Amino acid sequence: MKNFALIGAAGYVAPRHMRAIRDTGNRLLAAYDPNDSVGIIDSYFPEADFFVEFERFDRHVEKMRRAGQPAHYVSVCSPNYLHDAHIRFGLRIGADVVCEKPLVLNPWNVDALRELEEEYGRKVYTILQLRHHPALLALRKKLGANGMDRKHEVDLGYITSRGKWYYASWKGNLQKSGGIATNIGIHFFDMLVWLFGPVQDNVVHLHTHDRAAGYLELERARVRWFLSINAETLPEAVRAAGQRTWRSITVDGEEIEFSGGFTDLHTRSYEAILEGRGFGIEDAATAIQIVHDIRNARPVGLKGDYHPMAKLPLSEHPFVRG
Repeated sequence: MKNFALIGAAGYVAPRHMRAIRDTGNRLLAAYDPNDSVGIIDSYFPEADFFVEFERFDRHVEKMRRAGQPAHYVSVCSPNYLHDAHIRFGLRIGADVVCEKPLVLNPWNVDALRELEEEYGRKVYTILQLRHHPALLALRKKLGANGMDRKHEVDLGYITSRGKWYYASWKGNLQKSGGIATNIGIHFFDMLVWLFGPVQDNVVHLHTHDRAAGYLELERARVRWFLSINAETLPEAVRAAGQRTWRSITVDGEEIEFSGGFTDLHTRSYEAILEGRGFGIEDAATAIQIVHDIRNARPVGLKGDYHPMAKLPLSEHPFVRG
């Protein structure tokens, strides 16, 4: 049984980490979040110590280490802009780190973490859950069996509706979240390079507060992509069904269905990490570079080969920040 400490216990994704820790037969010693709305902990580890002040959490983890109960892993579920600092904390206390996507916001942060891994002799893992999805594993196997020497035509669309709260939170702040492409898209960009190889060209057609669209030329694919958090951009049939999320990937005209199968992907990720097969810094680096380039690119407009959903009417929002 391994001991875990968790940072960011009140966030949306934290329960998936708590479940993964429990389902892999391990123990959560302590958790931290400045927000105390964390009753979900009782569903998994009611005996875990909880702190709303990071300094007290830090002292407690150190006290436990000296008492012979060290945190073997620190799970980081905090806002994106804090990941780098919290990963460093985990390494400093002698733990391996499991960090949610994005591992960090900038490519130069990746370089620094490589050095810290070597300095402390510990490992930084990240959650790249789509690499564990059965439908996508089957697609990767199929692509390999059919030969990897040609370019595939790929359309990727992902819409996950968000309300006004999104813009008032850190997620609506470009400097803290990295924007749409980073916050909701980074695991899809990781999936694309995992399936189709390195980036050869990266063009951004559209990038606003609620959507982004562009074109990626990969070693073995030409990809048109579209991301949005605006429910008005959902396909009509999806809205009619009362659904607020839509994801689609089409390869050479064939749609790959992967709407389901997400409930246990964090547990699968933790199983791989605990067996020494987890995804680390090098696995995360390419997608971090992609979204950094998208965030800093000047959109070219609707020119060239763009995703058809990029033509949807734009909307205004008074809460955009950053």
